[in-house]
Amino acid sequence: MFPTQEATAPMKPDLRTRLFHAWFLLTRPMTLGVRALALDEGGRVLLVRHTYVDGWHLPGGGVETGETVHDALEKELREEANAELGAPPRLHSIHFNRQATRRDHVVLFHCDKVRQFAPKSRDREIIAAEFFDPDALPEGVTRSTAARIREFREGIAPDPYW
Repeated sequence: MFPTQEATAPMKPDLRTRLFHAWFLLTRPMTLGVRALALDEGGRVLLVRHTYVDGWHLPGGGVETGETVHDALEKELREEANAELGAPPRLHSIHFNRQATRRDHVVLFHCDKVRQFAPKSRDREIIAAEFFDPDALPEGVTRSTAARIREFREGIAPDPYW
């Protein structure tokens, strides 16, 4: 059974979320995030839909003070998709994300044998987390997400910009 349009529509960020983003920008001179190009055993790619931004994205999030990029990657896969690594992640590329701010960098890892240990229920941050055939990506995949998947699959040099 598929979710209704109402259940999949992005919500506008609440005041708490907007204040957190403002605080984040004011207190951090540079931000670092991780994303997972996460593939299951069948080669399907894991994508997530957020409540606060349109489109399907590679799962990931910010690296916190005192946290390694590997710890952040595992945390974000668990929190956003109820997923876990089945093999060690491999660094794929690093990108400057000028879409959000002029100081954000994204570390992209290639992750094989990723599995969801439970279906992901909608919460305050995530509408859905699903695996897709890379030849049949869902409508609404962001330009950056599609580009990273294409670069990986075709073995072409990653764009330095997210």
